[in-house]
Amino acid sequence: MCKVWTLGVLGLGEGRSIISAALQSEKWILGNICDLNEELCIKRCQEFEYPRYTLKYEDLLNDPSIDVIGIYTPDQLHAMHIKQALEAGKHVICTKPLLVSLEQANELLETQRKAGKSVFVGQSSRYFEPLMMQRNDFDNGLHGELLTVDTHYISDARWFLKKGWSHQKGFSWMYNFMIHAVDLAVWYMTDIEEVYGVGIVSSNTMEYQLSVPDTMKFILKNREGKCVNVSGVYAAPTLGKEVQQQISCTLTGTKGISRAGYPKLAYYTNFEPITKTAQLHQYDEKHGYYFRFEGESHHAGEYQNYIEAFSDRMNTGQAPKPDLQEGIRTLAVMEAMEESMKTGQVVRVEDVLNRRNIVL
Repeated sequence: MCKVWTLGVLGLGEGRSIISAALQSEKWILGNICDLNEELCIKRCQEFEYPRYTLKYEDLLNDPSIDVIGIYTPDQLHAMHIKQALEAGKHVICTKPLLVSLEQANELLETQRKAGKSVFVGQSSRYFEPLMMQRNDFDNGLHGELLTVDTHYISDARWFLKKGWSHQKGFSWMYNFMIHAVDLAVWYMTDIEEVYGVGIVSSNTMEYQLSVPDTMKFILKNREGKCVNVSGVYAAPTLGKEVQQQISCTLTGTKGISRAGYPKLAYYTNFEPITKTAQLHQYDEKHGYYFRFEGESHHAGEYQNYIEAFSDRMNTGQAPKPDLQEGIRTLAVMEAMEESMKTGQVVRVEDVLNRRNIVL
């Protein structure tokens, strides 16, 4: 009989989606929720008719009934909260970005080794319906030999610049937004060796007294010489989701091509026998599963998919993916991307890891 896992949720802003996911999943029990903001705790309890909350993280860590801590706190706190959870003997699910830098990577790797617990990175885009269907087709060989990958995350996110979060030290469009496109890129091209890219700060961002690149394009090359294009634009108008998905992943292979994305529940394929027009697969009937709250700002269905994938793999003795090692390597690719933007040079991912003595 498969184990039903008990989840404690830390951080109830973004944590709203995983609360919904756990409550609606037959594979999970919601053990407790936690936030420093008591007003938000009360709001979530009322919203989900949930009977308990705590203001102390220690209450989650010390609760023997909780198997897994879901971490949805501000990015700069992830490393500390993951470490505390592992030391308390808990498995971890952490939203992206896993870390804001690689400075604490070795410490977390050693803590996990000692604890013997799993760390799963909640890269939600992998678990959106069209992108799951695309991965299934890829795993079944319908693309043939993969030749190249094109990913982007394009969003007019100027509203974000009006929030206090964007003015905190360490804010980055790359780590807060573009990481989705980077994760999809390295999911398919797992052995990225070199990166080159350019980025600019638009006048739209400068208006808010920020100097963070908001328009970026990169080429990532693997050991075979195959490349991935990754791009992002975050402070300029878009064409809208009907024309241009916010997140997009195109796989081009010797036998076929496909394109999946977010937030439109649409997937395009052209597999053998090849035709002049791609086939459209739509999943509109699942809109209510993925988007459970106002608008499309919280996509809880992806969270339910990934916590259920976590439980399935754990119950069969497999490590949930992406794990800590994969998450750290993705961050190494991103650090190389940042360095390339600043220097104008090609940067080797292995050099980034070696400088920090990180062995994966």
